[in-house]
Amino acid sequence: MSAFILFVGVSVAVFILIRKIVSGARCKSKAKLSGKTVIVTGSNTGIGRETAVDLARRGARVILACRSKGRGEAAVAIVKRESQSSNVVFMQLDLASLKSVRAFAETFLKTEKRLDILINNAGIYMQGTTEDGLGLMFGVNHIGHFLLTNLLLDRLKECGPSRIVTVSSTLHQSGNLDFSLLSAHKEFGTGDSTLDVFRIYSHSKLCNVLFTHELAKRLQGTSVTCYSLHPGVINSELARSTHPVLRKILKPIGAVFFKDVEAGAQTTIHCAVQEGIEGLSGQYFSNCAVKKVQPKARDDAVAKKLWEVSEKLCGLS
Repeated sequence: MSAFILFVGVSVAVFILIRKIVSGARCKSKAKLSGKTVIVTGSNTGIGRETAVDLARRGARVILACRSKGRGEAAVAIVKRESQSSNVVFMQLDLASLKSVRAFAETFLKTEKRLDILINNAGIYMQGTTEDGLGLMFGVNHIGHFLLTNLLLDRLKECGPSRIVTVSSTLHQSGNLDFSLLSAHKEFGTGDSTLDVFRIYSHSKLCNVLFTHELAKRLQGTSVTCYSLHPGVINSELARSTHPVLRKILKPIGAVFFKDVEAGAQTTIHCAVQEGIEGLSGQYFSNCAVKKVQPKARDDAVAKKLWEVSEKLCGLS
């Protein structure tokens, strides 16, 4: 019996230690955001909603920019309840439609006086095609946010100091941008196998890092700064479109070794509110700290080409 009690005790201690390590660093800033306005894309669930709760709790007016009206309005009720703030609203945004992105930006600029923080959080992990014929992951994870950011940039400059935070992933390290493939298929990859989807997702996450790298250069001399980040491996809904067998395998693993959404939102929040990081504009963060990226993720020529190609695909050039 004593051996069993010892085993249980050790198991619990190991579990607690693993969870503490997995949870990672936390945002330490106590910054208040009264009078500030924030947009969080994909904020009806996961780390996006958790980010919205934190920023609303700090006093910000928070816009939940989500595709589904039903899920978005349900999220508003949750965020209001958990943050104890009534200054939370839903606005419809489908990042898989450039028309929807433009409509969102037009409505926002007409109805809201400020924009202090833009958080490009939404992400998708599944194959498909956008309304505009782009690969779904390239279109949603990069192009939709690229257009949204550019359409709102003047308002961000007017309200500076302001910030743009783009959620990427450590998987960007597995990405590579083949512009000939993009030209042929409007996506940085082809195929429907598990490995193909993984690679194409990784390419889209590399786009996030390179976009932020180039954006920071273009924002020099303004009061707007930008950051990309890895939130950690999150036990969230991102992989809801993966194979059911894979989801079943990951569920018990995720319960122990993945961050929960509250821990996963910490680096996003850090980049949004932490004082004194303005000089780190364009950098990539993980666990609430700057992390050096591979040369391909800070390649000036590739970042500039991606920007120019993105402008053409969005009709901005």
